[in-house]
This record gives sequence, structure tokens and C-alpha cells, in this order.
Amino acid sequence: MSISRFEELVASFARLPGVGKKSAQKYAYFVALGDPFFGQNLAHQIEEAVRFLHSCERCGFIAEGEICEICADELRNHDLLCVVESAKDIITIENSRSYDGLYFVLKSTDELLNLERAIEQNGSKELIFALTPGLASDAVMLLVENELSAKLPELKFSKIAQGVPTGVSLENIDLLSLSKALKDRNNI
Repeated sequence: MSISRFEELVASFARLPGVGKKSAQKYAYFVALGDPFFGQNLAHQIEEAVRFLHSCERCGFIAEGEICEICADELRNHDLLCVVESAKDIITIENSRSYDGLYFVLKSTDELLNLERAIEQNGSKELIFALTPGLASDAVMLLVENELSAKLPELKFSKIAQGVPTGVSLENIDLLSLSKALKDRNNI
């Protein structure tokens, strides 16, 4: 393997999110020289993923067929539809094992018609926003609510709670999170 091929491999790893030059060099060395069998297997897995995985036609999650396993699962709670920003958010929520409803990846407000179709198709009664907190997300939630509340008057709108994480002292909380936690406090 020539140096330029190695450098190309390092550059490819460095393009991955969160991978710096040193880590990219470490990964390149490992897959090319440290454990070539693993490198071949990794290359095969990447090729298979690129070939067979795509976005679910209903919700935007990762799928091998037309729809993903979540949309195909009849035991999921169709009353709940959680709006997220990316398929990665679905993975995070699923790993928490705290939600059994369906999802919709809303990449832009141009997809409002698709969202409305998903709500009607699933018979959803509540739309839960699980978006990154911020002004842009607040604007998206307001727009979606304004657009859909007239067409679907029975639909309930909610968003995930924000505030102080469990086990973190107040001195380590950013001011925005602390102010939201105080504003959105619950009765005990």
C-alpha cells in the first residue's frame, strides 16, 4: 500500500463526524495493517449498508424494505406520533425504552403535507415534538400547530420536557435550561 493510499484512507475517516486527524490515522492503520480481516469485514458491512438501507417511506427512519420495523409493528401505539429532526433521534429515543408510539422525521417545513398524511394514516391523536430546544424549533412547532390544528381539531400537541437533568447540581446547569425548568415546573 502506497503512502498516498494510506493518506486517502486517513482523509476518508477524517470526514466522519467527530473524527479528528489523529483518530483517523489510528483507524486507517488498524483496518489496513493492524487487523486487515476486520478492515475487509468493515468494508463489506459499509457496502451492504449503502446498498440496502434507505429512509422509511412513512416516517423517515432507517429501513431495508419500503417501511421500517417500527412502522410495521402493529403493537406500537398509533395514538402517539413523535416528530424528530433526524433518524438518529429515533435511535436515541428507542434506546431509552420510554416511548412506544410512532415517529415522523421532519427535515423541513416543506414536509407538512407528509406529516398530515402520517397523522391521518396512523389515526394519531397526539403529536409530540422532540426537537432540539431553541427559537428555530419553537417556530417550527408553532407553524406545524397553526397549520394542522384547523385541519385536525382533535389533535393534541405536546413537546418533550426540558430542564435540569437528574443528578446534576444547579451550578452545572446552563441558564437557559434552568430558566426553562423553573418556568415549566410541575406540581408535586
